[in-house]
Amino acid sequence: MSVTPEARLEEQPTTEHVQRRTLGTLSVAQVLGGVAVAGTIPAGALIAASLGGEGVAGLAQTFGVLGAAILALPLARLALVRGRRAALATGYAIGLAGAFVVILGGMTRSLTFVLIGCLLVGVASAAGYQARYAAMDLALESNRARAISIVVWAGTIGAVLGPNLLQFSGDIALTIGLPQLTGPYLVACLMLGLSVLVLLMFLRPDPYLLARALADAASATPAPRPQLRDGLALLRTRGRSVLGVASVALGHVVMVMVMVMTPVHMSHVDVSLRLIGLAISVHVLGMFALSPVVGWLVDRIGRIPMILVGCAVLFVACVICGLAPADSVPVLTVGLFLLGLGWSCTLIAGSTLLTDDIDYADRPSVQGLSDLFMNLAGALGGAVAGLIVYTSSYPMLCAAAAVPVVALTLVAASPKLRSS
Repeated sequence: MSVTPEARLEEQPTTEHVQRRTLGTLSVAQVLGGVAVAGTIPAGALIAASLGGEGVAGLAQTFGVLGAAILALPLARLALVRGRRAALATGYAIGLAGAFVVILGGMTRSLTFVLIGCLLVGVASAAGYQARYAAMDLALESNRARAISIVVWAGTIGAVLGPNLLQFSGDIALTIGLPQLTGPYLVACLMLGLSVLVLLMFLRPDPYLLARALADAASATPAPRPQLRDGLALLRTRGRSVLGVASVALGHVVMVMVMVMTPVHMSHVDVSLRLIGLAISVHVLGMFALSPVVGWLVDRIGRIPMILVGCAVLFVACVICGLAPADSVPVLTVGLFLLGLGWSCTLIAGSTLLTDDIDYADRPSVQGLSDLFMNLAGALGGAVAGLIVYTSSYPMLCAAAAVPVVALTLVAASPKLRSS
């Protein structure tokens, strides 16, 4: 005897229960992924610099962001067809393979292997970013930003811990005969493997597939299966969603430009790996720790006002970092914290805004496009950052990073958008 779709839906747990389970599972995966990816950010830049010189230091982050960009749309397509569980687990698995390739590159002193590995590790970042959208699949509009912020906040523990394991993981690598800077990638292999297992075992039922099934059951005429190409067409007619995409992309490029070259800037005056790791940890703390407050404010005072707040914080961060001496660790740390906080504001507010006017069935296509633009912008920013520092200076880099902030502020402050 066949079972109707309605009967299958009645057998499902309540939406509230599934949403709580989804947020819990995504949060655990984010903690593990945070440890994996955050620790590789400074290590990748330092490995690249040791093999190819300072001019290519930014390429490690550039390739990582490029990897996230290249796989953003395929992961979105996988989510459309097979759901969030398959998309996120695949992204983390590819990142695991990339960490292994970087280790091989460090062993053979091959910059090519290191950059290819960084590109693949970047796919894990793409999965982490798309996890925030999975948190919204079953969320109400009134608490959509808070749902995102919970998953973003969950990365705090792992993301802060990861850079602080630079020395510890490096010592382990030396103990087993590997180059010191491959240590964070050993940790990444373990953490990303655990993330895949958590998602495959516990992200059930799939939040996106359940949300789509519930909406189809409530509609007299179920919507046609969404296509990835529909995302661009939808954005052409929704100005506020375009602003959301721009907020996510420009906030990200500013963060990448300043953050990726700060460890190299500090290393010029022989700042220790431990202090560099601490500064990056505080930066990551700014990115994630206050996200529940940011999410609450986005739901409370609005998406566009919080984009403007994020722009103001990012501008102040660029000024502080640009004026700080290379050996002024406390001042640079404050600047990096504000850089992370401004990114959190633009990410959460922008991600919520771009989703508000899009039907749930079409969201993965639009969200995939947003992550594509975000990571392409970040990849360009990482490459430009290295060139600016190589040909000019770190303060000039911070001045250049402030330009997109000003541009986003002018667009977000447009009366037409604020009243629409």
